Amino acid sequence: MKLSAEQKERVEELLAQMTLEEKIGQMNLESPSIVGGFDVPFEELIEMMTDGRLSKEEFQKIMSTAQRDYHEDDIRAGMVGAMMADDPRKNNELQKIAVEESRLGIPMLTGFDVIHGLRTVYPIAIAEAGTFDPELFERTAHLAARESRAHGINWNFAPMIDVARDSRWGRVSEGPGEDPYLGSTFARAKIRGLQSDTSDTADYVAACLKHYVAYGACESGRDYNTTSMSVSQLHNVYLPTFKAAVEEGAATAMAAFNDLNGVPCTVNPYTLRTILKDLYGLPGFVVSDANGIKECVAHGIAEDEKDAGCQAVNAGLDMDMGTHIYKDHLKQAVEDGRVSMDVLDDAVRRILSVKMWLGLFENPYVPEDVIRLYEQSGLPEADVQTAREAAEKSIVLLKNENGILPLSRGQKISLVGTLAADAKEVCGAWAMSWKEEDCVSILDGLKKSGADLAYYPCGGPEGELNEEEIRRACADSDVIVAVVGELCSMSGEASSKADITLPGKQRELLEKLLASGKPVVTVLMNGRPLALGWEAEHLPVIVEAWHLGIEMGNAVANVLFGDVNPSGKLASSFPSVSGQCPMYYNHPSTGRPGSNSKFTSRYLDAPHEALYPFGHGLSYTTFAYEELHVEEQSDCLHVNVSVKNTGDHTGTETVQLYMQDVTASLVRPVKELRGFAKVELQPGEEKRVELTLKKAEMGFYDNQGQYVKEDGLFRIYVGGNSRDCLCEEIRVKF
Repeated sequence: MKLSAEQKERVEELLAQMTLEEKIGQMNLESPSIVGGFDVPFEELIEMMTDGRLSKEEFQKIMSTAQRDYHEDDIRAGMVGAMMADDPRKNNELQKIAVEESRLGIPMLTGFDVIHGLRTVYPIAIAEAGTFDPELFERTAHLAARESRAHGINWNFAPMIDVARDSRWGRVSEGPGEDPYLGSTFARAKIRGLQSDTSDTADYVAACLKHYVAYGACESGRDYNTTSMSVSQLHNVYLPTFKAAVEEGAATAMAAFNDLNGVPCTVNPYTLRTILKDLYGLPGFVVSDANGIKECVAHGIAEDEKDAGCQAVNAGLDMDMGTHIYKDHLKQAVEDGRVSMDVLDDAVRRILSVKMWLGLFENPYVPEDVIRLYEQSGLPEADVQTAREAAEKSIVLLKNENGILPLSRGQKISLVGTLAADAKEVCGAWAMSWKEEDCVSILDGLKKSGADLAYYPCGGPEGELNEEEIRRACADSDVIVAVVGELCSMSGEASSKADITLPGKQRELLEKLLASGKPVVTVLMNGRPLALGWEAEHLPVIVEAWHLGIEMGNAVANVLFGDVNPSGKLASSFPSVSGQCPMYYNHPSTGRPGSNSKFTSRYLDAPHEALYPFGHGLSYTTFAYEELHVEEQSDCLHVNVSVKNTGDHTGTETVQLYMQDVTASLVRPVKELRGFAKVELQPGEEKRVELTLKKAEMGFYDNQGQYVKEDGLFRIYVGGNSRDCLCEEIRVKF
């Protein structure tokens, strides 16, 4: 995000004209308030639905009579700097009040959660990250930016780039997985896609990095929980994705809910001001997460809301989402001397700069012809194709015993599982504006592909099994395709789970299907890595299909029939049992590395390694790695390896480069991803794949937060996943 000298001057001119109240108004993010004939406050209605006192149907009936207060009078008074809404006509209406009826005519930012697409929903981030395809990451983000602008949304609360190593945490679904290098690659590409095409204001939005920082390390995988870690771990694992995104030009960031080493991120001057703004150079502003400032009172670090607001703004938190604490208390805090005008001006300058960069002063409205286009027509075919491509590339083949896949269209298929026919379940957590008419279920995808198909719901993540349907499915087929997994609501925010095995009676369903003796192809729909120890032992075929977005059904059908050879890899390790969490490949070396011996770092009742490691993913063909060579050059290591397609299908392999700093002043990980390359090979074809490891990327942060590079022995690994690699040792001098 860069402003011209003229734009910077306009920001300063505006700032000089603003009253204290108008400055505070710019720091206030509103969302429409739900009002109506409720017997209890709206917040309590949400709690009642969550804890079961109110059914979803009863809640929807109440909401059907509710109205929304859009705070028009506050907008008119210059007391709203940003709004959360996704209706383009309403956004134009509210923007018109801000631009034409407020004293200074400052347009509003319009923010919205566009995590993996707005209406054109593509795969959840943990799935898309497994494509290892930065060009695709960028294209899907640009699609989301264009679609957002067409709906009057100019500020996307995305990308979510939390590194997450514990699959019990529900929000693992929203981010790029467990690895800082892959996560940083993902982050950079998403920022390019959202922000880089500034040739037209219709083509870019302001990105908002979330959640800053270490939210993915919440204790026990329980959402909103505390995090505690060393300075070196913070800088080596959890900060790199944010650093990469800011270097790529990210405009804004969102402070996380959690405390970090006892200081909530919302009021943490070390992370917000010292690191994010001063060290990394974030050009725009930081917004709280919803109600984050108010929650600092519950944290016990602020005695009341005014105190929380003072701590937050002084720490570098520029905009308040949802609490009105800045609006209600900052004026008095400035007058009392608890907050300086310099702090306030810095926050407002940052907010105005983002608005100026977005072109909102010149083009505040969505053109009427653009609104009509989206109202009157379906999704553009090019966007649908992009969503389908992303979905196909995100599918991971975990197991394929005896070459059961790909299927033949001549086989008689029994499709089993309630998830298979439910188009509402393909988009995943935090998909906000999809339309069911755009969504393709697995049942519909298989039908359209020409499958000889009979569908039997039989059972799913909730409810009982239908024994009669199970019997018919087993009798009336050559092969059974069982779709099992999680509902969208079982992952995402506030959806942490202690048990991440298949929910409900789905394992019992699979046991009954296996008992038929028919081949069973298991397709997983889920938002987190599941504990699949039993499934891996007993099922012949496992396809990880995640929540793939609107084109899920077509993508799954294309992979099952071999029209597309699966090439996805895992962005997160899969455990055998829930108790192995947190599970991640790049763990520190220990004095007693895990093995089958008694006195080592292991479990008595579970494997010490992942069931399916980071980077794992099979193909309908096979690949062989040979002749790894590593050569030191002045500023890098030049690495090359021979990769051969040893099967009978054309396939794409993701060649992964890892390193280990064998002896260092701090204990280092057993492996760290440091590069990858994709190669397509015809049957029997062999290619030499070259990768470069820059010496500048071979260091680490110490416990003073300083980046160091130390001469010594390194192990260089190359392979198709983090476990199965060729290795060569080399001594490196920096």
